[in-house]
Amino acid sequence: MQVYGAAAAAAGEVGDMKRQAETPCRILLIEDDTPVRERLAAIISSWPGGQLVAACGTLAEAKAAISDKPIDLLITDLNLPDGHGVQAIRMLRTNQPDAEAMVISVLADDRNVIEAIEAGATGYLLKDSDPIDILDAITELLAGRSPISSTIARTIVRGFGARQAKPNSAPEQTDVQPLTPREMDILWGIAKGFTYGELAERLEISKQTVPVHIKNIYRKLQTNNRSEAVYEASRRGLIRL
Repeated sequence: MQVYGAAAAAAGEVGDMKRQAETPCRILLIEDDTPVRERLAAIISSWPGGQLVAACGTLAEAKAAISDKPIDLLITDLNLPDGHGVQAIRMLRTNQPDAEAMVISVLADDRNVIEAIEAGATGYLLKDSDPIDILDAITELLAGRSPISSTIARTIVRGFGARQAKPNSAPEQTDVQPLTPREMDILWGIAKGFTYGELAERLEISKQTVPVHIKNIYRKLQTNNRSEAVYEASRRGLIRL
């Protein structure tokens, strides 16, 4: 496992979050391919708003880092020599629930994409992304959006369409609480990637009330994060992606 010191952090605003120079985004990288890991580590280390706390080549190394290092963002591959990146995402969600997770992988099939998002990943990029795309995606994710490659977005829609078509799919619950008109407005906004501040401005409501509405949406849709909520709303026909 390669451990890196803090990168120089610049003060600035990422969406609604202001990060001071002494508190950069603490990033854990998991990638088993050494050249790719070094490339991604160099990209992250060059970003003034981030601090690469560890670059791991195995799931075991990543689990050790998650256990004893504070992390703001996990960036992970999926296929690892001793496990799967989804296992790291699940552990992160348990140990550090406020942290974000993003996948960077060559895998774009339905099973891997949906499994990663259901585990808690809020971003999913393909490995052929340019350096600027990766840094833009990190910034987008920290601003409350869900950066997803267009190929992955199509996979998501296709995957949920296939689930709806299965004859043995579990029936919809009849006691699900309907969303209020305001909650539908918020749902459309998070599906389009708006931040809390942008939603508040567009809907002319207090910024403090936006997360209250979002928590109610998660509860009613029985989801845990933005991606799952958009997924479930699409599956139920509440919105069209």
